[in-house]
Parts: sequence; structure tokens; C-alpha cells
Amino acid sequence: MSDMIPLVFMQIQLKSFDPKSSSTASLVSCSDKICSLGLQTQDSSCDAKDKQCTYGFKYGDGSETSGYYVSDLLHFDTAGGGQSVTSNSSANIVFGCSTLATGVLQKTDRAVDGIFGFGQQELSVISQLSSQGVAPKVFSHCFKGDDTGGGILVLGEIVDPNIVYSPLVQNQPHYNLNLESISVNGQTLAIDPSVFSTSSNQGTIVDSGTTLAYLAEDAYDPFVNAITSAVSQSVTPVTSQGEQCYIVTSSITGIFPQVNLNFAGNASLILRPEDYLLQQNTVSGDEVWCIGIQKSDGQDITVLGDLILKDKIIVYDLANQRIGWTQYDCSTSVNVSTNTSRGTASVNAGSINVSSSACSEPFKLVPISMVAFLVHISVIYIFPFL
Repeated sequence: MSDMIPLVFMQIQLKSFDPKSSSTASLVSCSDKICSLGLQTQDSSCDAKDKQCTYGFKYGDGSETSGYYVSDLLHFDTAGGGQSVTSNSSANIVFGCSTLATGVLQKTDRAVDGIFGFGQQELSVISQLSSQGVAPKVFSHCFKGDDTGGGILVLGEIVDPNIVYSPLVQNQPHYNLNLESISVNGQTLAIDPSVFSTSSNQGTIVDSGTTLAYLAEDAYDPFVNAITSAVSQSVTPVTSQGEQCYIVTSSITGIFPQVNLNFAGNASLILRPEDYLLQQNTVSGDEVWCIGIQKSDGQDITVLGDLILKDKIIVYDLANQRIGWTQYDCSTSVNVSTNTSRGTASVNAGSINVSSSACSEPFKLVPISMVAFLVHISVIYIFPFL
């Protein structure tokens, strides 16, 4: 789990970002206020020798990155009332420049052009922009679910009359929600509600940095059994590499049941079959679909990753401590709140213009890979991979 939005670009030659070649870049010293904030939350540390603000992070899959902090300009477009995207804007942000990366972050078959930090801590991008009055303390995304990927990321609020909200669980490092029950075909599954309660080692997390999704161990078998019971007359259930799969002779839409994840605040997240199934292969011309939601072996942690978040507007309203969602065609335009009397502006999904990746040597530090980024952003193609 990562509370991040990874930016991944295939078959693109990454180029180093050199702070010394930027007229607006500067290293962050240990005495800088933002470094002090990071020290309080353990998001930063201080190199006693160079008096330089440094960091080290470990992600849920075991990948690690460490390096130093740099301040430079983040470029983005703004939306005005009743208009589409308008003028270019920029703001100073502090971001990490990696000198060491392990695990997935250094895989040669995946071109990772950076990681956006969108957690709730003071050093996250959205917190920095909010503290400067540049953007409200809310961000939104809409991931396209087809094979082409893409979608839109908004540093602000996407508005839609169908969005429902559920309150965030307070004082949690991740985006935790109170999942109360799961329904399949309108029938609530017999799962002890305590399985979904939030503690240091369990709970339900919304995480765009997770590709699939994970369901608490004690809820997993009832969920899979309910799906299988609902479709057993129309498909052939099979097991493949320990996963529950189904040989399907027609469209999954008319065969597999609707699933509802029921959250606090009377907010239900509706899952279509393609939100919990993945097509694996074919057998004699028939499609094989498998449960894409994985079991959280040995723990009652539920993670709502991109398999579930795709084809939906997701709003992280940090100012009001809630998360909202609704089903949506993410290839179309969205309405964005402009905090003006004219209400909203329309923003279209489009492409990204990236101007960096890895960091080259700042002074004495020799980087191996990347985490730094300067992104021209109002509409952005996002290809999640973690």
C-alpha cells in the first residue's frame, strides 16, 4: 500500500534530471521548514555531514527508495469558471530525488518516470500545494479501464451529481474507510463486521498504487463462494494456479452478479463483473475469467486497488475528510469545481507532457534511478503498475 499515483511510460528513454542545470531548482537543507515537518512524520531525515534533507521509503510490495529532497517548479494548467483548461501555472514543491531504488522500482522492463506522493502528510504534493493556497486540499482521478489505459488526474475536485461519499477513518496513515458489509446480487454475505474494523493491522484502504485489489482473509471465501454459486449454472468453475476461474461461453455482463461494497455513510461502491474479474486466456475458443481480487493471506486487510477504482470518478476530499466515487466513462470530459460563482469548468482527458525522470549527480550524491519529476499536468495519462 502506498498512497501514491505511479506514472509509468513504456518504451520511453528516461533522462536524468540535473538540479544544477535548472535555474529554479535548489537542494533542501536540514534547516528548511519543510524538512522539519518531514522529520516530525518520519518522512525525512538529516544528513549530518552535508546538512542536507534526505529520505527513505519502503512500499507495501517491499520496494524501497532513498535519496535527497529538491525544490523546483511543478507546472500545471488551471481551469476557470465556465471554461476549459486555461493558463499555464506553476508552484514550488519539494520532491524526492532517488539515489537508490530496489524491487519493482528498478525493474528494467518497466519505465518508471516517477511517483506522485498524494498521502495526507505535510510533504505530499497535494498538502504542499494546499498550504501555498495554490490548490484546494482535494484531488480526484478517473482511470480508464480499457487496454489503452489513460484517464485524468485533477488537483482539485471533480463534481458529479451521482458521487456518494464515505468518511475517512481518522488518524490513519493511509486512506482508510469503514467497510460495513459486502452484498452479492443484493444478498448480504455472512461476514462478521469486525473483520473490516480498522486497527494497526487491519482495515480497508483505498490505494491507487495497487494494481489489483485484496480482500480480508476471513471475507475472501464467502465472497468467492457467493460468486460461484450465482453463476454455477451458466459457466464452468475451474481452479487455475490456486485461483478461482470460470470458463465462459458468452458475455460476463449477463452472467456474473453485481457486487456492492457497503461503506459507512450509506455509501455503496458498485462492482460490475469487470471490476472483480480478469480475463486470463481461452480454452477451445471459450474465455477464461478469474477472480481478480486476491486474498490477504494471514491478515484482515482489504485494499481497493485499480481493478476496482477504474472507470470511476474518485474524489479524495481531505478538507472534509471523506472519499467519494461514482461510475464514469473516463474517456469523456469531467466537471471540475473552480470555487467561483460560475461553479464548474469542463476538462477533457488528454495526454501528458513529462519533463524529467531520474536525477543526476547534485554534488556528492550519485543516483542510480529516479523518483524526481516535473509534470505539466491538468489532464494526465496514468498507467498504474504497483
